Amino acid sequence: MKPRIIIEYCPKCGWLLRAAYMAQEILTTFTEDLEGVLLKPSDVSGRYTIRIDDQEIFDRKRAGGFPEVKSLKQVIRDHVNPGKDLGHSDR
Repeated sequence: MKPRIIIEYCPKCGWLLRAAYMAQEILTTFTEDLEGVLLKPSDVSGRYTIRIDDQEIFDRKRAGGFPEVKSLKQVIRDHVNPGKDLGHSDR
């Protein structure tokens, strides 16, 4: 079974567009590798986390900010398809 990415975001903070943009980037890059991307509004204020199934790969509070799309794609690639060439995102 293919993994699913879950982006949990704070709707009160206005982070839906950021989450949707990241979902679009992830789905465009990993079309064949993922079951899908779930955007999940959080009940916890200020939350922005990204998980692959049950494994958290990013937490905004711990990181001190939001992820760069390039580095996020590299982390996801390392989990779902380590041999995948990300083109310019690998350079």
